[in-house]
Amino acid sequence: VQLQASGGGLVQAGGSLRLSCVASGRTLSNYPVGWFRQAPGKEREFVATISRTGSIPIYADAVKGRFTISRVNARGTVYLQMNSLKPEDTAVYYCALNIGGEYMNWGQGTQVTVSS
Repeated sequence: VQLQASGGGLVQAGGSLRLSCVASGRTLSNYPVGWFRQAPGKEREFVATISRTGSIPIYADAVKGRFTISRVNARGTVYLQMNSLKPEDTAVYYCALNIGGEYMNWGQGTQVTVSS
């Protein structure tokens, strides 16, 4: 099972992007899903997570009020809507399944670059 994140790109500060996360081989709909990011030279950090039903989103303080995590289980997709982007949001963004409290099935990330 591998997750695929997509939707990244280059955007000016203040702009928006929407990332998508899908899973091959196993339905993503059965699990909570988290978004993480890793900037060059930095540790991977938590961005947001959403419960299996989508009723409980949780955000890192750095993105609260700007990012929105959502899911459409019928499509097997989890989204990360990113608004009011800042240069410090520049990173590779990854999604992962939360299985038994542990994040796994990391796939290839998607690059987000925010220019000032």
